[in-house]
Amino acid sequence: MPRHLRAAAALLTILVLAGCGSAQPPPLTIARGVAAREPLADPRPYGAADTAFGLNVLDAWCQASPQSNLVLSPSSLASGLGMAYLGARAGTARAMAAVLRLPAAGRGSPEAGLQARSAALRSLNGPGVTLKATDQVWADPTLKTRPSYLNAVATGYDAGVARVPLLSSPDHAIEQIDAATAAATAGHIPQLLAPGSLQDIGWVLTDALYMNAAWAAPFDVDQTSPAPFTTAAGHHVSVQFMHGGNFNAASAAGWTAVSLPYRGGKLAMVALLPPASSGNCTIPAASALTAMTSRLVAAGDPRPFTGEEAGALTRSVALPRVNIAAKVSMKPLLTKLGMGVAFTSSADFTGLSPQACCIGLVEHAATLQVGEKGTVASAATAVGVAPTAALAVPVPVVFDRPYLLLVTGQATGEPLFLARVANPAAS
Repeated sequence: MPRHLRAAAALLTILVLAGCGSAQPPPLTIARGVAAREPLADPRPYGAADTAFGLNVLDAWCQASPQSNLVLSPSSLASGLGMAYLGARAGTARAMAAVLRLPAAGRGSPEAGLQARSAALRSLNGPGVTLKATDQVWADPTLKTRPSYLNAVATGYDAGVARVPLLSSPDHAIEQIDAATAAATAGHIPQLLAPGSLQDIGWVLTDALYMNAAWAAPFDVDQTSPAPFTTAAGHHVSVQFMHGGNFNAASAAGWTAVSLPYRGGKLAMVALLPPASSGNCTIPAASALTAMTSRLVAAGDPRPFTGEEAGALTRSVALPRVNIAAKVSMKPLLTKLGMGVAFTSSADFTGLSPQACCIGLVEHAATLQVGEKGTVASAATAVGVAPTAALAVPVPVVFDRPYLLLVTGQATGEPLFLARVANPAAS
């Protein structure tokens, strides 16, 4: 083949390949409300609220699945439901605030506290710690979303809105939401919403959280060794235990808490060991957990063990490697905790839209990997809000097979023309 023809063939190949690449979906267009400049607020009451809420959810979930590994992100779940709460009104808002354990100052107008909470969460990034929180509103383009609601989620959660065909093409919308979730969690949660799960859903409120954090004092992999572990079902299995020393510990109500800090000192994992005589699904009271964590924080850097002191003790630990994942529909658990009205036709989400009915689904997924170098974890939450029944999108009638045409006088019914179209492409 002559050189100029080879060059032309190569150019044609490049153009064909480029054309294939152009079939990729375009990037999402995100519209944003106007975020208010709220006065500086204390995020700690919201941290306490999310902790108490998370313990309640874990307790209800453990009662339902007492022998399973469970992992969730109270922060992610509270964010997804918190965005829905900003659109709730009247009794629906009161029920959600009670279950979410929102601080009294935050009920009614919580944007300042939520803004401080979001800023504190994002500030945990630093050397050795990657933490990414992403909040998003997804709305069907045929529905009206109140500008005041978009302003509220922009203020409290730094969230924008993406228009996707939730009502007319829900599975396509699911693909877009799942792709965004996978990207936000570094691929750890590739599918938050299953195909067919968004029937009659007009809005989806999502939160995604990703963390990759290195221990301040890594475990020595050469010290990792197998040892027995008694499962929730009472079975004895051999697992790999990591061994390390000089960690702060504290006790309350029979529980023992050990703090394992990450690099930078802004973030730590607290490992909680229940009393030896406790039942299968024993969850600490929020007050006991607060007492222990307060002592751990007050203790500062670990120091050589000298006995019982005002702060924390210093202990060595043997901690199993962990690699677990879970996915759960939270609607039954939240209903049990007292949020049931939000899932019924009696719900009031008019703050989101005059066309909003109720929450149709709450899906949550999380992963947790704990190893000698640190922790990799991810979580995602999707809260689906249904429109009122009167707003169902009509299914189009597609004339894709032989059909008839009739031209008739409206008053008399006189058939002026009548046709059968067998092949519109033929003359």
